[in-house]
Amino acid sequence: METVTRKYTHQLHVTGRFLGTDDPELQPLLFVLFLSMYLVTMLGNLLIILAATSDSHLHTPMYFFLFILSFVDMGFISTTVPKMIVNIHTHSRVISYVSCLSQMSIFTLFGCMDGTLLTVMAYDRFLAICEPLHYPVIMNPPLCCFLLLVSFFISLLDSQVHNWIVIQLPCFKDVDISNFFCDPSLLIKLACSDTSTNNIVMYFVGAIYGGTQVSGILFSYTRILSSILRVPSSGGRYKAFSTCGFHLAGVCLFYGTGLGVYLSSAISHSPRKNAVASVLYTVVTPMLNPFIYSLRNRDVKRAMKRFLSKII
Repeated sequence: METVTRKYTHQLHVTGRFLGTDDPELQPLLFVLFLSMYLVTMLGNLLIILAATSDSHLHTPMYFFLFILSFVDMGFISTTVPKMIVNIHTHSRVISYVSCLSQMSIFTLFGCMDGTLLTVMAYDRFLAICEPLHYPVIMNPPLCCFLLLVSFFISLLDSQVHNWIVIQLPCFKDVDISNFFCDPSLLIKLACSDTSTNNIVMYFVGAIYGGTQVSGILFSYTRILSSILRVPSSGGRYKAFSTCGFHLAGVCLFYGTGLGVYLSSAISHSPRKNAVASVLYTVVTPMLNPFIYSLRNRDVKRAMKRFLSKII
């Protein structure tokens, strides 16, 4: 929802006309809708964090990564939605150039960490199901911390590459970003110079980064599925499918909507379609993750009940 003036004026604006933010009748509805979604996301992820820290039964690698994922989702949605809510409330769509770059960098960092953590969680489930006897030895605390640090530094590198690509743009030919946050793919489209090289670099980096993650997840779940099908008891197969099915649903939701954002920005010229895809990717996915990982997870539900019983 903000618009970009020229780079050298250090003022950007983000427009939200495609979301109806210029319609006085829709503004209160959008304000309440996005504020409610933001609060639900923060509350859901906060409950998972508190449950994971307060219950010793959840002090395992699986819940350690879920704990970190909740933190990342809270940061991911907080880089875009609060600014959008303020814009709707104040009828202002101005953002400075430095703030736009900062938002883009932090948003990309959290988004990349989200995908990397989902890959690590898929690897964790692969070891737990396919190598149950070696799992406690392999997934030890030092390795979990190492995987977390690697995820962070890879994500930081990816976010800085996106920032560097945008910083190379000499100026902007338009003042409108047709989205509610500073998306690098849309900023590149606004440059007044030839951006073919920038686009190639950005999508090449995205393809390597995303392709590596998706390949790792597909490999893990292919092996998991093969192992589950060899389980003799139907109860054992159901339990394994139930545990991994919801994680796979979270993976499909994240990568499906994320892919939709990049495809819509590359193929479609409709601001409304870009906005819908972006909302699914940046708002709906972090909001649904707590439900995906807790509704059918007995350990998390029990931990939440024990935690709530202590404070009520």
